[in-house]
Amino acid sequence: MTTIPKASVPPMHVLYATALLICLAFIFVVTTPARPSFKWLDLQHVGLQNGKLHLQGAASECYSSRLSGESTTAVELYISAILDRNDKSFERLTCPPTSPGRYDRLRRHPAAHSAQKERTKKHYFFALNLYQCAPILPRLLGSIIEAFRVLDPETCVLSVVGSRSDDSTTEILTRLRPHLKATVVTYYFGTSPINLLEPGHDRITELASLRNLTLGPLIHQPAHYVADNTIVVFLNDVAICPDDILELFYQYTLRCADLVCAMDWKDDGQVFYDSWVSRGKNGDLVVEMPQPGAWDFVRNTFWNDPASKAGLDAKLPIQVYACWNGATIFTAKPLLEHKDPLSTCGSHGYGCTAVIPSVNLADSDEQGRVVKEVQVYTVDSVNVNVVVDVDDSNIEESERD
Repeated sequence: MTTIPKASVPPMHVLYATALLICLAFIFVVTTPARPSFKWLDLQHVGLQNGKLHLQGAASECYSSRLSGESTTAVELYISAILDRNDKSFERLTCPPTSPGRYDRLRRHPAAHSAQKERTKKHYFFALNLYQCAPILPRLLGSIIEAFRVLDPETCVLSVVGSRSDDSTTEILTRLRPHLKATVVTYYFGTSPINLLEPGHDRITELASLRNLTLGPLIHQPAHYVADNTIVVFLNDVAICPDDILELFYQYTLRCADLVCAMDWKDDGQVFYDSWVSRGKNGDLVVEMPQPGAWDFVRNTFWNDPASKAGLDAKLPIQVYACWNGATIFTAKPLLEHKDPLSTCGSHGYGCTAVIPSVNLADSDEQGRVVKEVQVYTVDSVNVNVVVDVDDSNIEESERD
């Protein structure tokens, strides 16, 4: 009887085969751990007793302990700075007073005969995802609160989703609640374990999930809003002034736009930050980035669109194909009526998108000072209206209405 000789397998091949089997098992057998379900912190059960904050079922014991003791003083300093524009506890970006009278049209005045239910509808929905950004909160949240006062706090909603911060961001956002309640602003705050940089997870998909959570109070409570009369503003953790926010609302309303964005900058204030998302009206990148993705020309914004370039230089609204840019405002109508992703809004007729070059932002107070010096403050850009003729790019000055 003939026997088949045993094949000799080199040890290295055995190692390769073993490694391959392990990889296949990881891909096809080991599933991604289920993420804990998201819940809004039960802010109705957050209260101060004897000067200390108590959470009832809203957070872990570890988290609750961080809200007392030595961290309390620091958190209260942040709260004071957020509520008082003249507070000097932090070196934040200096902002001018809002232009008197310019933004009066933004304050909603319901008709006297309107039913009480209609008179209490919310019109401005502020949405923020905040992570590890305590230093920017005095400027960011302080400006939002000042904008509330102009818009009418009763018509405003602030929805914030935090994520895994350990720099007091979560504590600050929690302690802010009673102060916002005193101004009759509706406030939602929750935390999520979503990690944008978690291995095996797509960053953009996770970011979209966080933003969808932030929109939850709007989407799941449509009875509190009027589809035709509700505006969403998404703000990144940026250094922004009150009139930056109000000017975006103003231009959105004035131009009957569907979506408007600020401009955000970095480095010396002349490098456009959101170069990956923004597209000009011709569909091209806003910054010149030739193959293979060279950054040599990133200062060249609207590089192949002379009319848009002229509008940028003149600080005039510019029609674009897409933008986000640190601050974006859009109509809530497609969210409340169609329940479709914002990426499909074009198919429903929402195509009027613009950037507002008079509003210029940065991702820190220090960088904000540089940007405001180079790109100037909003109030310095809105006194003169420069009109761009799209056909021949001629520029002429006229008084702003």
